[in-house]
Amino acid sequence: MAVPLTRRSAAVLAVASVAGLVMLCWPLLVRLPEGETLSPPFLFLALLPLVIAVVLAEVSEGGLDPRALAILGVLSACNAVLRGLSAGTAGIELVFFLLILGGRVFGPGFGFALGCTSLFASALVTAGVGPWLPYQMLVSAWVGMGAGLLPRRVTGRAEIVMLAAYGVLSAYAFGLLMNLSGWPFILGIAVPGHAGSLDFVAGEPLVDNLQRFAVYTLLTSTGSFDTGRAITTALAIALLGPAVLTTLRRAARRARFATQSVSQSVSQSVTQSVTQS
Repeated sequence: MAVPLTRRSAAVLAVASVAGLVMLCWPLLVRLPEGETLSPPFLFLALLPLVIAVVLAEVSEGGLDPRALAILGVLSACNAVLRGLSAGTAGIELVFFLLILGGRVFGPGFGFALGCTSLFASALVTAGVGPWLPYQMLVSAWVGMGAGLLPRRVTGRAEIVMLAAYGVLSAYAFGLLMNLSGWPFILGIAVPGHAGSLDFVAGEPLVDNLQRFAVYTLLTSTGSFDTGRAITTALAIALLGPAVLTTLRRAARRARFATQSVSQSVSQSVTQSVTQS
């Protein structure tokens, strides 16, 4: 792990992730009076960016030195360009493969930060700023963090296979969670043959709503955008992964060497000053 996390930073990441999951799933747990509909969570939309900002500040304080921040900026810019080029057309999405590789090399804290900054930068580039952006940033941050938590002992071809499989799973998970962020607030869902039958019904048993949501996801995104994203991510990792991992690890080693050199120089200077005095 090139950018280690402190215990406090890891705790903040865990608490923020739980809070984000609650913000996504809370409609499934509420009960409303008969005849009332669920309103969009404007309060959550206001709080979610604050949660993300607190996590980024804590991660930066815990382990992101200037060189790591520079690498974060470069990777975020690359992801913004890649997302602008692919733009999700027919499910082709190139931003996730670099996010996964960055999280793999630099660790879960860096991966979380990279997911947030990449989606924010790409939204500015592609004019994709909207109420969905905080959720996109959070879920992408989870993708990068998860890549950093994968087993470290796996190397070589097995590592590429593992990362490609993780890319497929994360592609479907991203689509599932993003659907969940908006589905409860859509009325009269326009799916041929299912008009209105896939709506979220507040107060209905959890199993019934989950069944409607599963059908809604299968009909609207699983067979198109999510599958395209999964295939694109897996192919990009398989074809470009070895070279990109080598480049990122070389950059990580240089950053660590430079940091150690600076630390040694400072300690030597302090020692000399104490000796002379």
